[in-house]
Amino acid sequence: MGKKRTEMTPEQSFFAVFCIEAVAEALGTTGDKVYEMLAEDSDILDGYVIPFYDVLHTQGKEWVVSDLLGLMTKRGVIQ
Repeated sequence: MGKKRTEMTPEQSFFAVFCIEAVAEALGTTGDKVYEMLAEDSDILDGYVIPFYDVLHTQGKEWVVSDLLGLMTKRGVIQ
């Protein structure tokens, strides 16, 4: 049985895709790979991006990407 997915509003879904694609661009990889890192290899998508959407979506792209890369490093998803 897979991980339970968090229910998302359309706005949260759009923001999640934005985050995935922005991090993929920063890492020089695909959105599929970043989705795997954020949703399968960790709980960053369901445990951070979606619950803190209200705050995160008010920040700029560079800040969001930096924040997510830092969290991914801290949690051992990337080095």
